[in-house]
Amino acid sequence: MGTPPAIPGLATASRYRPATQGAGVGGDWFDLIPLGAGRVGVLIGDVMGRGLEAAAVMGQLRSAAHALAKTGVQPRQLMQTMESVVADLDVPDQLVTCCYLVIAADTGEVTICSAGHLPVLVTAPGRSAQVLPAPVNAPLGVGGIIYEQCRASVAPGATLVLYTDGLIETPGTDIEDQLTQLIATLDQLPGAPPDLEAAADHVLSTLLPDADGHDDVTLLLTQLPAAPLATVATDLPATAASVPAGRDFLAKALLTWGCERTADDALLLLSEVLTNAVQHAQGPLGVHMCRTDTALTVEVSDRSLHLPQPRLAAEDDESGRGLLLVRALADDWGVRPTDDGKTTWFSLKL
Repeated sequence: MGTPPAIPGLATASRYRPATQGAGVGGDWFDLIPLGAGRVGVLIGDVMGRGLEAAAVMGQLRSAAHALAKTGVQPRQLMQTMESVVADLDVPDQLVTCCYLVIAADTGEVTICSAGHLPVLVTAPGRSAQVLPAPVNAPLGVGGIIYEQCRASVAPGATLVLYTDGLIETPGTDIEDQLTQLIATLDQLPGAPPDLEAAADHVLSTLLPDADGHDDVTLLLTQLPAAPLATVATDLPATAASVPAGRDFLAKALLTWGCERTADDALLLLSEVLTNAVQHAQGPLGVHMCRTDTALTVEVSDRSLHLPQPRLAAEDDESGRGLLLVRALADDWGVRPTDDGKTTWFSLKL
């Protein structure tokens, strides 16, 4: 599976142990997917069975899930589409457990959808490890399921613990007892927050002290930033007056944050995105700005489900160039659907 990409502000540690019995390859996988605007997708799954067939199915599902996640779809939408992908595979009665989370690092909000996967654990400095609440959905491949998701707030510096069944489902043990032991092991980790590499080794050595007799195991630890990022937000009506009002709001924030060097580009891009929302979407409009040590991100939310697409405007067109300016001047940008509409965002390096 390779090494997960380095994501600014998000510390991670991962471990994979192949099965010690039968075929060494299996169907476990995980992925970390940068989604832009300070959001990260975290994915873990397990194709039931072992051998080359399970590994081949895993490879197809991992690629499909990664591509879907990059479009910005919500976890429940990704899982619903993955259900169709599993149904299209030429593997009868194939079942897959999977869990997809979207982490918003600036707010500490985690959106989760689980398809029959083991519970995600969250441990924070000074608190006992707990199960992250999530609806109980059937595994992929069952068919006829409407997948549900939920949102939870996670404390700054908290660590999310994702794993496959090989970690707690071992011969001669009860899975509930093993889950309790895993929670106790996380509570005993030194440091606040713990060193993730040392924590991953400690969890494996404690839960799997024997080298033989276990299924393939995947463990992924993801630690949120310890300190909140600088953010401001406001709501505006979907009227023309909101464009200069939004510019004034951004200008004051940039002055406070000492980001005057990026002010010209940021103000121009915000004007284009706000104008697009006023002309083609529905209000109210939400403007959210976030500053990190390396980047400024500006988001504009509206109540329209129509996703804007860049297009080449004809010479006599009076509009149609706004998103081309965003593409040209922003270091990164995108559009993601939400329950109420969509959010258009752009980022500039500081």
